[in-house]
Amino acid sequence: MVAGTGTQHGPPGGRTTFGEPTARADTLADRREFLSSGLRPHECASCGTCVLVKKNSPKHTSIQWLTDAATSCPVFAERVADGGHTALLDTCERLGESIARAARDGELGDPGE
Repeated sequence: MVAGTGTQHGPPGGRTTFGEPTARADTLADRREFLSSGLRPHECASCGTCVLVKKNSPKHTSIQWLTDAATSCPVFAERVADGGHTALLDTCERLGESIARAARDGELGDPGE
């Protein structure tokens, strides 16, 4: 812990009281693989915002925003202007429709690929 900052430095996953890593290197590699493998860039057909998308199954989609959703997505920007908070929003309906269309057209690969 860096004095007065409340932050830690060191490998991802931190360390135990005895200085041992809290997660093994292979566990961290598995986590990185799970979180980022298979992500493909996708531009929203409505506004052009680019996100990373992975179809894990026909009903499960992972989306990672590359920009601040509240400023790059007009739908999110409108909701924030109305007092909403992006962390409480599921996703933009227009982006969801755009991703669904891309998945139907085979642009996102096979789920689980």
